[in-house]
Amino acid sequence: MNPINCYVYRSRRKPGLYVYLSGEDDWSAVPENILNLLGETERFLELALTPERQLARCTGAEVIAAIEEQGFYLQMPPGDKSVASL
Repeated sequence: MNPINCYVYRSRRKPGLYVYLSGEDDWSAVPENILNLLGETERFLELALTPERQLARCTGAEVIAAIEEQGFYLQMPPGDKSVASL
């Protein structure tokens, strides 16, 4: 599989909260309640993602699957369950 470009943004409001997008600054698939949770964001990283790539808290395959299914991947801080209420 060819790598996909992935843009990672971090929340300035909530440390450890990141969102992965397949398009630079393309927030169209991210629901309003998640945008509110993120607050102001800053671009953190751009990477070529493959399913085999191991990231800090997940695999490339998990991120790719989420982006294909819902248009984004949300990475919560360790132990944070606040996304369950979204």
